[in-house]
Amino acid sequence: METNSAIRERDDINLNEPKRYRVVLHNDDFTTMEFVVLILTTIFGKSEDEANEVMMHVHQKGNATAGIYTYDIAKSKANKATKQARENGFPLKLTVESEE
Repeated sequence: METNSAIRERDDINLNEPKRYRVVLHNDDFTTMEFVVLILTTIFGKSEDEANEVMMHVHQKGNATAGIYTYDIAKSKANKATKQARENGFPLKLTVESEE
């Protein structure tokens, strides 16, 4: 017995890559270098060497990218890092910016 199906397959599926967003760390005069390295290793998954490089770039140039993610992940990591900074008494500022 044959069954007629009303489902029609589409062959022209157009999948676009999701937009990417960078999490930017901003320099301040109060957050310690050690704390910035801690945030970069624990929240952003950087190695100790990578974290030190990013931290020095923030210190010398004023800001640096901690990582590039989809919007929800970037926002979540920035919020988690900000919360941890406030809990430790630091004013560390992180922003989420479109990669484009």
